[in-house]
Amino acid sequence: MLSRTPKTMEAAVLQFPTHIRYQENLDKLIELIGIHHDKQIIVASEVCLTAYDYEHLETAAMFSVNALKTLKKEINEQILVLTLILKEGEEFVNQAVVIHRHRVVHRQNKVKLFKLGDEDLYFQAGREKKIKPFEIDGVKYALLICFELRFKELWKRVEGADIVIVPARWGKLRKQHLEILSRALAVMNQCYLLLSNSADSDMARSSAIIAPNGDAVTDDSREAIAGTVDFREIKKMRRYIVMD
Repeated sequence: MLSRTPKTMEAAVLQFPTHIRYQENLDKLIELIGIHHDKQIIVASEVCLTAYDYEHLETAAMFSVNALKTLKKEINEQILVLTLILKEGEEFVNQAVVIHRHRVVHRQNKVKLFKLGDEDLYFQAGREKKIKPFEIDGVKYALLICFELRFKELWKRVEGADIVIVPARWGKLRKQHLEILSRALAVMNQCYLLLSNSADSDMARSSAIIAPNGDAVTDDSREAIAGTVDFREIKKMRRYIVMD
C-alpha cells in the first residue's frame, strides 16, 4: 500500500551548544525531544553530542554507539536526525542517522570533509552516490551535512526531495554564506529545508525552517525553532514555476 503525502508536518530544528561532557549533551537532546514531543520531525546539529573532539575520537565513537541505542528507544512515531562520530573498521566517519519507530531508517556518511577544520585528517569520506532522496511515510527527504551545502553538484543529487535536511556546525565568520546557500537551495529545488546549526560561541547559529519561496522561520536566541512544513506550498511552487 502506497503512503500518501500528508498536507502538513510540524518540525523543530535544534540550536544548542555542545559541552565538554558528552552525557550533558545527550541529556539536553533528550530534554528537547521531550519538549517537542508534538513535532513530527526534529533535526539536531552536526556532531551535537561530542563536537569534533579529535583528541578523544575513540571515546566519542563509543559514546555515540551507546547514545544511538538510547535514542532509538526514545523515538517512536517522530523522526530524529543527527550526525554522530562512529567507527567503520579502522576509520572514523561523521555519519548522519535518521531514527524512526525505534530504528535507524537511513545512514549517510559525510562526503565533503572540511579541510579548514582538519576533518580530512581524522575522518574517512563517504561516497557521493549515497547522497540521494529517501522516503518515509510518503515524504521524500534528502540530507546534506554542513560543508556539503557549498557543492552545486550535490544540489543536483537532492533534486526531487520534499524536505532537505542540513545538520551543520558552521562557523559565525561565514554566517551569511550559510543563510544565503540554505535559502538558495530551498528556492532552487522548490522544497523545504530544515537547517540545524550549533549554538557554540564560535558558531553561526542561523538554524531555520525555510519554505520553497525562501521565507524562513529563524531565531538565533532560541534552543529550538519550530514551524510547519506545508506540502501544499511545495506542490503550488512546482506547478507555478515548472523547471523543464
